[in-house]
Amino acid sequence: MKAKNCLIFGGSGQIGRNLIRKLTKNNFRVTVVTRNIHQKSYIIKTQANVGYLEIVEANIFNETKIRDLFKKSDICINLIGILFEKKNGNTFKNIHNVFPSLLAKLSKEYNLKHLIHLSALGINDARVSKYAQSKLEGEINILKNFPLATILRPSVVYSVDDNFTTNFMTLLNRLPFFPLYYNGDTKFSPIHCSDLTNIIYYVISNNIYSKIIECVGPEIITFKEIIQKLLKLIEKKRILLPMPLTIANISAKIFEIMPNPLLTRDQLRLLKYNNIASGKYKTNSDIGIPSIRYFDDEVKKYCYMWKEGGQFSTKKYREQNNL
Repeated sequence: MKAKNCLIFGGSGQIGRNLIRKLTKNNFRVTVVTRNIHQKSYIIKTQANVGYLEIVEANIFNETKIRDLFKKSDICINLIGILFEKKNGNTFKNIHNVFPSLLAKLSKEYNLKHLIHLSALGINDARVSKYAQSKLEGEINILKNFPLATILRPSVVYSVDDNFTTNFMTLLNRLPFFPLYYNGDTKFSPIHCSDLTNIIYYVISNNIYSKIIECVGPEIITFKEIIQKLLKLIEKKRILLPMPLTIANISAKIFEIMPNPLLTRDQLRLLKYNNIASGKYKTNSDIGIPSIRYFDDEVKKYCYMWKEGGQFSTKKYREQNNL
């Protein structure tokens, strides 16, 4: 069977790396676009055997160079997204709306077999957030320009390479207390990176088109429960302190000064809304590919890095040796 050519934007992140491995093992030839080949290629090039992977350095808004890549592609996958805005054009509008719209237009122009776009869960309800609004506008423009596109809306994606569980465990290690926004009642349905990768591959291999699919894990957990689970896994005790919204807004405003803020006011607005399946669209289970990885079981595999003594912690040694 002739190998299909897959063009990936955002291939250096946790989802991209897992997806490259999955696709190339199944006879796909993958081209990954990166902004800085010197910083990212050493990570990307280890994800596949020689001959199955090409790495191209390009500004994602350089339409001339991007256009050349579409000429030899069958499938386009967009994994690019940001959680907060930066300078130099890295705005929600540019990254979540303008750029995906360009990909959709080029997909239609070059008659690609498929365009898969990674959006986010819960954005219909959270329109007060600039992040959510930009994601929604991007989805509308994608489907307008390329109706055959498939849009995936995942809940929080986690793995050993994430910026979610790893950041929280680092903070829980360092802080004597941890703030709970909205009393920690916001609900999530965390999905493991491998499960999401399997969904993307399933969509491609089964030719699933023209759908918005909500991608969720096998369980619903509140924000407070996530923090409690992480504390138990790293064997720590911390005070969980409900944070008044006024103080939360002030602290978020201060955090925004940092190059990589822990929390922004826009993220705070987003946290008000549940991040679970809405019931308005099909989920990954509905299309035949349910998530199989549970939060505790997966985080347990790498949480030792935040324990006292790491994987050789005294408590773990005693349990293993029945002491």
